[in-house]
Amino acid sequence: MIPNPCIEVQTSPDERPSVPTWFAEVVMVAQHLATTGLLDALAHQVRLVRGRFGSYEPIDFLALLLGYAISGERTLAAFFERVTPFGAAFMALFGRADLPHRATLSPFLASVDPPCLEAFRALFEQNSFVQRWTNESIGGIWDRQGCRYLVFDVDATRQAARQRALPCDPTLPAPRRRLNAVCGAGFTGRKRGEVVRTRTVALQMHTRQWVGTYAGRGNGDYQGELASALRAITTYLEFFALPAKVALVRLDGQYGDAVAITLLIEAGVHLVTRARGYRVLEHPHMQRVLAHPPTACVTQVSTNEAVELFDGGWLSPSEGMPTIRVIVARHRAPQSDKRISVGKHIGEWVYEIFLTTLPLEGFLVEDVLDLYHGRGAFEAVLADEDVEEDPDRWCSYTECGQELWQVACQ
Repeated sequence: MIPNPCIEVQTSPDERPSVPTWFAEVVMVAQHLATTGLLDALAHQVRLVRGRFGSYEPIDFLALLLGYAISGERTLAAFFERVTPFGAAFMALFGRADLPHRATLSPFLASVDPPCLEAFRALFEQNSFVQRWTNESIGGIWDRQGCRYLVFDVDATRQAARQRALPCDPTLPAPRRRLNAVCGAGFTGRKRGEVVRTRTVALQMHTRQWVGTYAGRGNGDYQGELASALRAITTYLEFFALPAKVALVRLDGQYGDAVAITLLIEAGVHLVTRARGYRVLEHPHMQRVLAHPPTACVTQVSTNEAVELFDGGWLSPSEGMPTIRVIVARHRAPQSDKRISVGKHIGEWVYEIFLTTLPLEGFLVEDVLDLYHGRGAFEAVLADEDVEEDPDRWCSYTECGQELWQVACQ
């Protein structure tokens, strides 16, 4: 080492934690919440009654959850480790004095009830839908007749929760899984021992605004979650004085059955989805349509494969299903040893069926397919949802507490 009299090094045995890199973002968000009045509304309108409340209020824990969502820390333990040295300054941003101890967050989430959750959700809907947005700035697409539509994406993502093997010993008490209240058996395509939780989200495609998030055990209640998403979409449109027919809801094949489509049509919105079954191919009308040349031919960008499109017009695909516009897409079947994950393999073709209520005059078959596969999809926005190692999904072991955390993330 070269001695230099201009350099002086001082050390101290005292710990001097560095300010977290995300703290500045928390400052800006807290200031925004205070300026818009949402922070005051959270403090006075989100109420929770429980046996032993202590010196903390719901706003204290809501501030923790918001900070955790902003921080991007991988676990709650890591978040508390970083925020504890600056607890007083962190809580002062939200107008509070004391940082709740990490051991108090779990009991708070366990005591969250449906009225508390819905009050929290309603406040965010009232304050986030219209903030800085106008009828013109929320965007939209225009069809070939000049009619405007707002595209909403509703989709469910399943997250697996890995669990340890339980000991099998008659001398031990009966085992109890902590995740039983929030997770259940469901399809993930992975190991059988995993349980899953389904999270359904609704997104306004043009502004990337979160309209709602809803969750359930296992594969979830897709009909109930769809009904909740439709209520949120209707509320969103009412804020801008727009009729329900302006909404165009894009969904995947999980919602391509009679019950879900009836729900959407009764709500007065337009829809684009993939059919859940393929019995409509046996319909005499569709047999005649498929016997003629295709309505249009397109090339898939990802595979450079030619796809033939047939506009089947308006018909009822199955018993109990309302009349809807049916579009059939088909492409050549791959080699026999290649697995087909989507579509129905019949002869030399693989068929896919798409359902929509969009008018023929405004949307060609290519436009409908483009909406489903491209402009209306939001997988890129939700890319982090499919990260299996994401532990944030399991913030609480109770239904309402877990849902409160997800709304805070939204």
